[in-house]
Amino acid sequence: MPRQSPSLLTAGLLYLATPASPTKLAIASAGTFSVLTLSIGGLPASSSDNKDMDKNTMYIGMIMTLYNYGIINVQGDFWYHKTLYQYDKHPFHTPNPYDTSFASGLNTLSYYNWGFTFMRVRIEEGVYIDMINLDTNAGIASPGQVARRSNIQQVAKFIDANSAGNAVIVFGNTNSLYTRHKDNIRLFVTQNGLADAWVKSTGGKTPAAGATPLTCPNGIPFNIGCEDVDKVFYRGSPIIHIDSYGFYYDTSRFLSPEGKPLTERNPVRAEFAWSLKAGLRQSDLFGGPHGTWFNDLVKLPTFPRLSSITLRGGSRLDGLTLNLTSGQSFKHGGTGGTVSSLGLALGEYIVSVKLCWGKRQGHTRNFYAHATTNKGNVVQAGKTTGNCATAVAPSGYGVVGAYGQDGNEMDQLGFIYAQQ
Repeated sequence: MPRQSPSLLTAGLLYLATPASPTKLAIASAGTFSVLTLSIGGLPASSSDNKDMDKNTMYIGMIMTLYNYGIINVQGDFWYHKTLYQYDKHPFHTPNPYDTSFASGLNTLSYYNWGFTFMRVRIEEGVYIDMINLDTNAGIASPGQVARRSNIQQVAKFIDANSAGNAVIVFGNTNSLYTRHKDNIRLFVTQNGLADAWVKSTGGKTPAAGATPLTCPNGIPFNIGCEDVDKVFYRGSPIIHIDSYGFYYDTSRFLSPEGKPLTERNPVRAEFAWSLKAGLRQSDLFGGPHGTWFNDLVKLPTFPRLSSITLRGGSRLDGLTLNLTSGQSFKHGGTGGTVSSLGLALGEYIVSVKLCWGKRQGHTRNFYAHATTNKGNVVQAGKTTGNCATAVAPSGYGVVGAYGQDGNEMDQLGFIYAQQ
């Protein structure tokens, strides 16, 4: 099915992980998880060589559950989508009401909840990884190559704009090979700072453009030395260290009872370990998935300290300004509302922020903020609602920045803490 632009996964859900009680960070400071990218090949039987797709999709769903994959990105999930969801037991699925080829065919099944577009997955409190599913244009003739290069460039720009300061994993069908000299798959490395899990697992050396293709054989590959178009790219962040410690072609797992492959290409699995870096932490995100992404994490100096905080609010929380002792100032939201400011004394820092959110013109956004320091001083703005939570910094940490989404008001908000 030809495409002129990549299909990016859209969950279309509001961020709901907003506990009503104070949130205490670092329930876990390290862990592991796995990701899998898999092409279902779910076109109608009349347009496919495989006449048993409904039964095969049932097997695929059962196998995905059996092997306990953490997050699965699927492509080509068209006509047999309901069967896949019926037999897979992952608790979180992207909604897809369509069973025809007019849908994108991209879906995600996960043991972890997420928030909104392109899936910002919440691994732990304050630990987020942006995950992108893609299915780029196929074809090695000129029109296909041009479209595919544009696809990859579009995704790279999307990451720059929407994942600044965040850990990222891109896994799906890139339709690209390193040995194909007109493919620009290296852009994820050079522009976005991502690493390829396959390249790392095969010695760390990327195949040269124009070299002999490392074609995977039909059936089950003998090892991971062959290159497939289904890839897994990843990076950490200033807060989270992520490392891939295993890469696998799971073809042998996805076989029918007769021993035939159930998928179009080799299912690709990557195993990851994550841990929190010393000195910085994040709160959860509160509010809704609207506005423009921002993240102060990428601009923080070494050993940041807060000198003052300013909140603007009236009926809602309009804006937030955080001034550091280094002279840097982070301003978010709009300029409306009444100004409330608090200067911090030497040794004083903000240890908790209560936020309340609600609906405004159909969008969820923050209505109220109340910050408290370790000396008991407070500053507040806006109006409370029935939906509130308090972000509490770990012991010895204080607010030094923020991240989330804003416009004329504060749509979504979380806080960055530094050790004091």
